Amino acid sequence: MSYIQGYDHQTLREIVDPRACRERLEKIDGQRSLPALLERVWLLKVTDQLDEAREVAEVAVRTARMAGTRRDLLRARILHATVQQFRGQLAAADQELTLCAEEAEGLGLARIAAFAYQHRAKVRLELGELDGARADVKATLFLRREAGASEEELTSTLLAIDLLDRMRAGAAASIAG
Repeated sequence: MSYIQGYDHQTLREIVDPRACRERLEKIDGQRSLPALLERVWLLKVTDQLDEAREVAEVAVRTARMAGTRRDLLRARILHATVQQFRGQLAAADQELTLCAEEAEGLGLARIAAFAYQHRAKVRLELGELDGARADVKATLFLRREAGASEEELTSTLLAIDLLDRMRAGAAASIAG
């Protein structure tokens, strides 16, 4: 079941079905596996339970460090950074996402690198860095193509590029006007 109903055209954040997210949270409450922890982080974040999301994200990072793979640890760190973003800690989120993207690329983990760049684009958009956000979405597109992403993933990435292009054009028009 997909909890995502679309994307906000100003922030690129997911628009979710809050009731379905809360129901899923109740269902997985108490599960301690790394996949369950990561899912809880995301669900808590998108339902605006940011203090609990931070706590669970920290547990997920520790769990991945102790018992997971490099891929698991990168995913946990990326989700932790997205919680930082939602909490308004944009510089910290940007720094962590940069480190994760570089590490994932160095390890040849294109999907994980794309995940990091996708979220860094959102952070940079919030920072007002439209060119940086667009560059990150372009990197996401390239890496997703390299990893054999679905047509749906590629289409959503192309739509994000188009949206950022329109934002940049609007910003340029307001400066010129």
